[in-house]
Amino acid sequence: MKDPATAPLLAALAVVLTWGLNFPLQKALFVEVGPLAFLGLRYLLVPFCAVALLCWRFGSRWPRLDRGEVWPLIRLTLIGQGLHLLLSAYGVDGSTAFSASVLLACGPVFTLLILRLSGVERLSNGQVAGVATAATGALLFTSDKLLAADWHAGLGDLTLLAAAALFSYYTVAAKPLIQHHGGVTVLGYGSLVCTLPMLLWCAPALAALDWRAQPGWVWAGTAWQVAGGGFIGWLAWGWANEARGVARTAPLIYLMPLVAGTAAWLWGGEQFSAHKLLGAGVILAGVALAQFSPGNSAPRPVSRR
Repeated sequence: MKDPATAPLLAALAVVLTWGLNFPLQKALFVEVGPLAFLGLRYLLVPFCAVALLCWRFGSRWPRLDRGEVWPLIRLTLIGQGLHLLLSAYGVDGSTAFSASVLLACGPVFTLLILRLSGVERLSNGQVAGVATAATGALLFTSDKLLAADWHAGLGDLTLLAAAALFSYYTVAAKPLIQHHGGVTVLGYGSLVCTLPMLLWCAPALAALDWRAQPGWVWAGTAWQVAGGGFIGWLAWGWANEARGVARTAPLIYLMPLVAGTAAWLWGGEQFSAHKLLGAGVILAGVALAQFSPGNSAPRPVSRR
């Protein structure tokens, strides 16, 4: 008999592999169509995937939101999904696939800082050490661009860090909605909320795009980014976390920069200096230390008004 724990492990590894490969794929797509046109193409597909997801989960009876939950959902998804994706696209366009995978992995550090600044949780000594280590690694990682006054690439890296911080804010602030309605509902409704604003923002880039001149792999790659890496990937990751437990599954995400860096080196021609690899290692070590160190105390209850 097969071990029942094997399937969730394989699913989690497949998701990490997919997400890692998506970084160099996205970089290649940006070379062909540009970041805004790519986001526009993405959001031409997103509503179909969101509707399919909601119908798969709920049939024709979709959950109803309380009146007081509608605006928080709109606000959170516009920030945590829409603005996050815009900044990520601009950041990847100005940086490299490997840098994007490493810097976006700083999300758990920002989550801890947001919890601390909002008064929800105090940081333990181990978590503080992890945050400091990750910050040191980020400074080391970007030092070559800063010292060479490569402001375009440096701005790309800073934009990626801002994108990671925004997604961390969304992770913390959306927790009550996800606990009430489930991740599928929040993801599906949030994707529909973001569609029109994103298409309006990307409309000039879409209008300037030479649709007939694009090779077939651009359409296939964009569809895969949305359906495979996006919706299917998040569903598989959620299932693996539920089946194996977050503590056993979450560390696998630190394989993602390894996958992205290897793919970018093999197919994208990226080169990595020794200090770049050292900085990446320090960042990931700090993030892991911050995420998995025991907390200093139980989270404080958030007052409800």
